[in-house]
Amino acid sequence: MGTDMVLSPITLSKFRAGPRSLRGLRLIRTQLQDRPLSQEDLTDLGYLRLDLIGLLSVSQNGTPGTLYLAHLLPLNVTGQLCEVLKPTPLQECPVVFDQFIKNLETDLQGALKHHAVTSGSESAILVSASSLGRAEQEERLAELADLAASVGVTVIDKIAQRIGDGHQRYLLGSGKLKEVLIQTLHKGADMIIFDQTLTPAQARAIAEMTDIKIIDRTQLILDIFARRAHSREGKVQVELAQLRYLLPRLSGQGTQLSRLGGGIGTRGPGETKLETDRRKIRDRITHLEREIEQFSKHQGQRRARRERQGLPVLSFVGYTNAGKSTLLNILTESHVSAENRLFETLDTTSRRLRFPQDREVIVTDTVGFIRDLPKELVGAFRTTLEELREADLLLHVVDASAPDIDVQMKAVLDILEELALDKIPQVLIFNKCDQLPPAQAEALCRRYDAIGICALNASTLQPLIDHLATRIHTMTSTQEPDIPLQPAPDPALASPI
Repeated sequence: MGTDMVLSPITLSKFRAGPRSLRGLRLIRTQLQDRPLSQEDLTDLGYLRLDLIGLLSVSQNGTPGTLYLAHLLPLNVTGQLCEVLKPTPLQECPVVFDQFIKNLETDLQGALKHHAVTSGSESAILVSASSLGRAEQEERLAELADLAASVGVTVIDKIAQRIGDGHQRYLLGSGKLKEVLIQTLHKGADMIIFDQTLTPAQARAIAEMTDIKIIDRTQLILDIFARRAHSREGKVQVELAQLRYLLPRLSGQGTQLSRLGGGIGTRGPGETKLETDRRKIRDRITHLEREIEQFSKHQGQRRARRERQGLPVLSFVGYTNAGKSTLLNILTESHVSAENRLFETLDTTSRRLRFPQDREVIVTDTVGFIRDLPKELVGAFRTTLEELREADLLLHVVDASAPDIDVQMKAVLDILEELALDKIPQVLIFNKCDQLPPAQAEALCRRYDAIGICALNASTLQPLIDHLATRIHTMTSTQEPDIPLQPAPDPALASPI
């Protein structure tokens, strides 16, 4: 099964190192003193996923002495990573290595099959490393778990580590990173997802330490956007954001690109390949930016038509999964996708809502926000978010049941300020109030001067409808009497723009 040899970064790359199997190498070294395996030896066993690690003492006359052995254990309730066998003289070693390792591989595979991971899906360990307190990190990890779940990733474990504000080469310390990697291998996870965005240097440094898939929060969000985008405009914006993220992280490492650096055989074609890839990405970015400029011109033409019609525009804004699309559907009798998952809506949707006496408004729904929204996405989706600039009134929808409601509201307001949209009048709407005790929901609305609703229950919308009727009446005419706003009874009256 295995091969006895001295390990090095060069030779290790030739052997398998999947999280669901042993590497196919065993390490046995000698020592002059008769000492047992150290903690460092056991760490190497888990980190390198070795078949076995052994330590053989040598007597003063040069004859073999005591043999110390250790091997990994299948995932177990105690969380024990490895087992150290009883020391024996070399001549009396009871282990038949090939059969022992074959049985161990079978046990490891069997334990992983019983892990609660949906067939065909990937699994991950989530890691947060920042200067934030424990409670804040746990909130962020919970949100990261929701992001992972929205793309079908099963979360096996969450790890929070408090670090200083200074730059860390691996984000975590090298020792802590090794512990995380060992846990990932031991629990059979397919990847590690960092809550923080890794710098290009950190991503390269971690990639040099392991062949486990490592992604960060930004990559995860970009992947979600890539899955959710359906329109041509949405797909172009997502691809642009992905390429802008990738370009500074492109390096001459890995199987597709030759490694750059000093030494014979490391220059020439490798450097040409890397520069070729960079040039292709830059050219593609330029092409996509031109496409987005065309989208922006078309949006300008649509906005000009609306201005000529003199229709007020109401735009939903808010944290992702706050219920904006659900509210749009019930107000306009539309059927926009509104599943209970993060970033369900990426493409801008506009509906015309008709009032009695032919008074109309346009209601617009667009992409939801999230804390630390990747700057690549903000830049790429700027044309989509420009739709908000034409709004006469922003309807800020908030999930009243969220445990970190203040953080979510601040994230939205910060992005609006960044886009210079914070001067547009707003109406604060607390959705999902049915998930709170009535007294608590009422107190929350009073505290923030918000209107409480449940978008799934039309009977709770009357206070919101009355308020919007007053605001819209003020926008359109101070002469006409207030006319209550009602959802359009005829689907033809709630038509796409």
